[in-house]
Amino acid sequence: MTRVAAVDCGTNSIRLLVADADPATGELVDLDRRMTIVRLGQGVDRTGRLAPEALERTFAACREYAAVIKEHGAERLRFVATSASRDAENRDEFVRGVMDILGVEPEVITGDREAEFSFTGATRELAGADHLPRPYLVVDIGGGSTEFVIGDDRVRAARSVDVGCVRMTERHLVHGGEVADPPTAEQVAAMRADIERALDLAEETVPLREARTLVGLAGSVTTVSAIAQDLPAYDSARIHHSRVSRARVGEITDRLLRSTHAERAAVPSLHPGRVDVIAAGALVLLSIMERIGAEEVVVSEHDILDGIAFHAAAEAR
Repeated sequence: MTRVAAVDCGTNSIRLLVADADPATGELVDLDRRMTIVRLGQGVDRTGRLAPEALERTFAACREYAAVIKEHGAERLRFVATSASRDAENRDEFVRGVMDILGVEPEVITGDREAEFSFTGATRELAGADHLPRPYLVVDIGGGSTEFVIGDDRVRAARSVDVGCVRMTERHLVHGGEVADPPTAEQVAAMRADIERALDLAEETVPLREARTLVGLAGSVTTVSAIAQDLPAYDSARIHHSRVSRARVGEITDRLLRSTHAERAAVPSLHPGRVDVIAAGALVLLSIMERIGAEEVVVSEHDILDGIAFHAAAEAR
């Protein structure tokens, strides 16, 4: 076992995993796993730049994570940055800040590499689940982008497209600096059309309809599962490997799109940082399920973060 630290910095959140990992066996023992909503991608779709306040929120989380990594004595740290920092003109400012705090250069990875990490993290422990037919389609719905990757034991095809819960919200549901409360039918239709175009792009590379098992990752999907189960609070153990039917996802999506900010904020399992973006994230998930004819989604708490940890452990050997 190798003690590693993995950081996944996305458009909406930054997450840390410190774990003992054995990439040969697929064993991963968590020592510390945490998430902070920093909204690094705030305004990136509109301005093309990372906002100063978004950078400071992210650097504050990095300082907290540096203390945790030091406390656990990780042998290797790998920091991966995804959609927002790929798109930003001033990403060098982000890179310098992370290096000053954590001592490593963030890897601003491609969408294809992001998909590979996500597939590894999500499917490593499903290998013995004979009741789940292959190929798997792993769908990672992030803040700025969604990754599609299909494979059996390894990746067959992958594609990243620029639809995510933050990007769709900012592009379609914000007017006058405020999120629509609730959105109009016209706004929802425009968002749905945008998602469908992105699915067309994904399908040029990834044979989405060949999937036998849909595995959904990241906060939008796990939150939909929490709502589906009427959990009194977010509970990773109850969410991990739960299954949500397409009909239930449709009900939840419709409810979220019709609700006000206050009504969404009152959902006990919904993180405050996701209140304004969860409706868009749920619609992305529903659109995918409808496109490929999936009757259910298998929800995984293990995702790109776990994949980063496995790769870090393999490189440390």
